[in-house]
Amino acid sequence: MKITTLTSDISLKRQLEQGNEQQLQTVREVIADVRAKGDAAIKYYSEKWDGFAPENLRVTKQEITDAVNNFDSQLYMDLQEAADNIRLYHNEQKRNGFQLPLADGSYLAQRITALDAVGLYVPGGSATYPSSVLMNVIPAQVAGVKRIVITSPAGKDGKLPEAVLVAGHILGVTEIYKAGGAQAIAALAYGTETIAPVDKITGPGNIYVALAKREVFGEVAIDMIAGPSEICVLADDTAYADEIAADLLSQAEHDTLACAVLITTSDDLADEVAEQVEIQLSRLPREAIARKAIENFGQIYVAESIEEAVRAVNSLAPEHLEVVTENAEQVSQMVTHAGAIFIGRYSSEPVGDYFAGTNHVLPTNSTARFASGLNVDDFIKRTSVVYYSQKTWQQNASKIARLARLEGLEGHARAVESRGWDKGDEA
Repeated sequence: MKITTLTSDISLKRQLEQGNEQQLQTVREVIADVRAKGDAAIKYYSEKWDGFAPENLRVTKQEITDAVNNFDSQLYMDLQEAADNIRLYHNEQKRNGFQLPLADGSYLAQRITALDAVGLYVPGGSATYPSSVLMNVIPAQVAGVKRIVITSPAGKDGKLPEAVLVAGHILGVTEIYKAGGAQAIAALAYGTETIAPVDKITGPGNIYVALAKREVFGEVAIDMIAGPSEICVLADDTAYADEIAADLLSQAEHDTLACAVLITTSDDLADEVAEQVEIQLSRLPREAIARKAIENFGQIYVAESIEEAVRAVNSLAPEHLEVVTENAEQVSQMVTHAGAIFIGRYSSEPVGDYFAGTNHVLPTNSTARFASGLNVDDFIKRTSVVYYSQKTWQQNASKIARLARLEGLEGHARAVESRGWDKGDEA
């Protein structure tokens, strides 16, 4: 990994391609085909890109049962415990509405209601992601969403990964479809003969999935446009180089575009981590992916002080931040921009990815400056409620009308003034 002395003129934010015109045109064609041809279009593109055209898009009960029966019992219990932890954490995010009483029985209120239906996209490819099922489904369930749908591309054998089906089973989700890519996003947004549309789509995917989510936004809500995974480690000379290197590689192995950054106040640690990364890369099963990520997006910065290092962290606004320093808790309080913060030697990033209970669907590409990770609030709506009694109306009608006329909206003013005192008792 390249080691650089941190200076004020260094920009840590990287520029990533957001899709080219050809990719965008392909996505638009896929969406149009799905809207016009429904299931047939999904099967066509599944055959074209995934190597399998499912006869039936929906996963059967028997397929789920077989996956559960074949699954390792210890892993099943591990997934169940992880689900319990995630639910415990997200239960604390639940909101209640409020009612603010005014004079004479009038009130203002906010009502909280869950979305009716959401769709979770689970990526396929070179890895299996049951954790994505847990992280997306559980906050929706806690919010009270009644219909939760999972879509994921089938392999060339026509099956979804057992672990994905088992995770769905643990959470009680049975509406699962063999559909991936932009065609799955289009189906969730507009519906087909088999897949009814949803109100919101969540979950990561490749560039085609990301572009499709962007295209259907407005027809449905989306969680975010997720970019490649990122980790930043803030460390001083109390950290162990082999552990820091392992943490950097834990994200580099995700994707060739993944970003792994160390910001440290220790020259010695910088040198040792660079050496350890190379040693550990050679032993990593996903070495080819991780090596390319490290070569292109791996970086070590040496700062003069913890304060300078924290300023760099806040500028980067990473998806994941580990703080492995003396007084790590205190240092973490100085950080204002990060998707998730992991404090101390024993809180490595995968703890949050899989088990602790916090959500791993997080803002990337410096959007942690203004965005939050997936949470229960993503699956609710807040509705404003106004109730004015006759007396409260009488006290305020002239004020409201004056404000309306200030904006040149006479119709607004007349609507308020049209209520009179001679039309009988208040309705």
